[in-house]
Amino acid sequence: MIKKIMSILLISIFAISSFGFADAVVGDNVVSIGEDLTDKQKEEMKEYFGVGEDVRVIEVTNEEERKYFLEHIDESIIGTKALSSVYVEKLEDGAGIEVDSNNITWVTDEMYKNALVTVGIKDAKVMVNSPMKVTGTAALTGIIKAFEDLSGEKISEEEKEIASEELAKTSELGKDENIGKEKATELINEIKIYIINNNITNVNEIKEVVEDKANELNINLTQEQIDDISKLMDKISGLDLDLNEIKNQIKGLGDKIDKALDENPEARSFIGKIIDAIKEFFNSIFN
Repeated sequence: MIKKIMSILLISIFAISSFGFADAVVGDNVVSIGEDLTDKQKEEMKEYFGVGEDVRVIEVTNEEERKYFLEHIDESIIGTKALSSVYVEKLEDGAGIEVDSNNITWVTDEMYKNALVTVGIKDAKVMVNSPMKVTGTAALTGIIKAFEDLSGEKISEEEKEIASEELAKTSELGKDENIGKEKATELINEIKIYIINNNITNVNEIKEVVEDKANELNINLTQEQIDDISKLMDKISGLDLDLNEIKNQIKGLGDKIDKALDENPEARSFIGKIIDAIKEFFNSIFN
């Protein structure tokens, strides 16, 4: 009986921890190319990423880009062509997400990282590039497609849409000259960490958190910005995000998340609870 229970618990833990690159091994890689690049530009992108002709290549289209972003940002930002390209490589467990971009004007590396954590991508090296200066919206769709291709895992439409909205809202907020990209990213992170840590799902309470965190960071938000961020966080609160996993994947957020966890000792990962349950189970038998 004990062996049966242990087997079930261990299988559950393995299933959870293996989400990410289930069918990939360390070093496996995929390149996602913007469909509207010329053949010469596509070769330049592969050369930049340092891959050979045998690399697995997929394409991302402007139609796919528009599907996830058109509702959240001005059409002029998206454009009519998919030009940004990406390289995705599986890293060892616990390595976190690494992002390095070039010729991307609208999205920062940190913004990409945050959106990737939202869809559950982990332990990946990501390179983003374009032959010319572009906003970089197509790159998020390309990263997600490359991840799905490499791992064999399917990211839900809901997660894709929320991650795209998060990237768009953060970037739009960063355009405000009184805020800037760095503070916009910090604000979104602070709010996300707080609502996940405290399991806040009521939209009115989320609005209070948005206002409080903005005040703490000396950021003046308009009512429209407060409403937009609150709607985004309402969606994020419905996802099964784990603070410890976010901490592992985005290096540098550890102190903020540790502080949040210290403020609420009850906040623990699902795996942590399973381990505690195992301990309690055996204590009840042998004590």
